[in-house]
Amino acid sequence: MSRLRALWQASFNATKRALVWSADDLIPPSERYIFNFNSKDELKKWHLYSDSEYGGLSSASLEITDSAAGADTSLTGVFSGNLSSDMSEGSTWRIRRYGFCGMRSKKFNGFIDLDAYDTIAMKIKGDGRCYISTIYTENWVNSPGQQEDNSWQAFVCTPQDRWQILKIPLDHYLPTWRGNVIEAKLEMNPARIVGMSLSVNAEGGVPGAKTGTGDFRLEVDWIKALRTV
Repeated sequence: MSRLRALWQASFNATKRALVWSADDLIPPSERYIFNFNSKDELKKWHLYSDSEYGGLSSASLEITDSAAGADTSLTGVFSGNLSSDMSEGSTWRIRRYGFCGMRSKKFNGFIDLDAYDTIAMKIKGDGRCYISTIYTENWVNSPGQQEDNSWQAFVCTPQDRWQILKIPLDHYLPTWRGNVIEAKLEMNPARIVGMSLSVNAEGGVPGAKTGTGDFRLEVDWIKALRTV
């Protein structure tokens, strides 16, 4: 009888433990990696674009290289290239401006849910230029006939040749359409994110930042979502 009682007690205790919920079980971790440029496989998640698709002469590349991203040498992503305001001879394209390049993630398998987070953080080393961080969400701002994702943008200003961890609250990202801010009160749906990008323009940015044509270089160690409150 004592053996049966001991077995019953052990089973009861195990069931009781399984049914006990703690607050920690319900709260997601305080940070979540979105991209980590510590492997050459990361290159498969991105594609490049530039004004060369429209007859421009800007160029860009994305590589994974060894870099001292802190105390130890590690692999990081290097987004680099050249911004040109010229267009190729004989081009029939006519766009508003030349001199831009970008790296955009390929669409996630469905979407990622960042509703539990309030901030995007990235560890980067730049060249003094201002870059643009874009978050793409499912299309609900544009008309149903348009296939473009909704885009939300914020400036990423980088000190030259120095690693920094930059934090951008999600509510600092502004809704845009083809590079223009939408003057309306709209809220991002962080539960339906379908992609991200980093881009650079020869013109624009913020006062004091490096601008103009020429070479650019941005190193990226990782991009995370944070919960700060």
